[in-house]
Amino acid sequence: MYLADSRRSAASAAAPAPGPGRSARIAPTVLALGTVSLITDVSSEMVTAVLPLYLVTALGVSPLGFGVLDGVFNGASAVLRLLGGFLGDHGGGRHKAVAGAGYGLSALCRPALLLVRTTPLIGLVLAADRVGKGLRTAPRDAMISLATPPERRGRAFGVHRAMDTVGALAGPLLAFLILRAAPGGFHAVFTVSSYVAALGVLVLVLLVPGRSLRSTPAPTARLRLRELLHLPALRRITACAALLGLATVSDSFVYLLLQRRLGLPAAWFPLLPLGTAAVYLLLAVPSGALADRIGRRRVFVLGHAALLTGYGLLLARPGGGAMPGGGAVLAAAVLALHGLFYAATDGVLAAATAGAVPEQRRGAGLALVGTGQAAGRFACSLAVGALWSRWGDTAALAAMTVALTVAVTIAARLLGRLTDGGGRAAGG
Repeated sequence: MYLADSRRSAASAAAPAPGPGRSARIAPTVLALGTVSLITDVSSEMVTAVLPLYLVTALGVSPLGFGVLDGVFNGASAVLRLLGGFLGDHGGGRHKAVAGAGYGLSALCRPALLLVRTTPLIGLVLAADRVGKGLRTAPRDAMISLATPPERRGRAFGVHRAMDTVGALAGPLLAFLILRAAPGGFHAVFTVSSYVAALGVLVLVLLVPGRSLRSTPAPTARLRLRELLHLPALRRITACAALLGLATVSDSFVYLLLQRRLGLPAAWFPLLPLGTAAVYLLLAVPSGALADRIGRRRVFVLGHAALLTGYGLLLARPGGGAMPGGGAVLAAAVLALHGLFYAATDGVLAAATAGAVPEQRRGAGLALVGTGQAAGRFACSLAVGALWSRWGDTAALAAMTVALTVAVTIAARLLGRLTDGGGRAAGG
């Protein structure tokens, strides 16, 4: 999300230009990984869509307890992202093997949700699921970046994120249909999710190519964290990712806020993520292409401005009754802005990071930025849960709105000083 391409690495700059008529094509590797992400997201978003309600209503977890679990869900992958990135880069690019291990671990966690009932055990299962996500994310994004020319990375990541978002749309819808057919049937949701996750792993094994680095030699020495931190652009992108993560309210809290504002029945709760996902799907590819043209920093700022506007609507119209059409208009506006935020920031972060590190360090560099972001969001979930329990949801959201405003201002200034290879202030 947080970004400006810095000088391209020597390896990236030396990449052959796409031939006539081929520059706009999306690599088969990107499409195959998009298919895997689509299927996997159907599984994961089925669970994510019902998990807040399952924990708060079925198990009686307090807002603070939910904040802890939500923090685990978002932050447990922080350190493992680094491990996944380094392992994927090792030996000339074992990205597929490491990503497969991550997808497999997450798939095993789906049926485990059927067996646990207590908060600590649920926390362990969620942590294991996020460990799987942490292992797979950087190697997957490294494969996308290595299969795509630098000037097309924003679009390629946009295509991948759009395919991923098809799953994010289908998952909550499927969960909604299951709960409509079997009210309170959370275990039925978890069961179907398990089968879908297994299908995603199978597609990865069969369709995604193997080693990612073909034209560059494997690193002769172990890549150390300090080597990455010697890259100025990567340092700044990582710092911005962590800072903004500290002030970004998790999706689960946003949906819980909307559900309480609107008084939605439990069976309708899984539909809330569909609004975010639908806008994300529509805008992911155009946003990536726009970032390639006008600069990633500008698109990034636009995305965070949309998120802040959504927070402002929830604060200014807590009941939604003063708006035309009542709460439905409030929900539509907030979810649309939430989707725009992700479309303008998610793939842009990966594209910007890929331009800041050489090919041999690509997975580790992506992992470092992802780790900073995940760690920040972990702390934010804990803070929001504590503020919500002590002073209520409105006070918690108000505090995060102020924090995010400050964070975006600082991040925009930091990234504004980055330059591309020509010395121009990097918009992207």
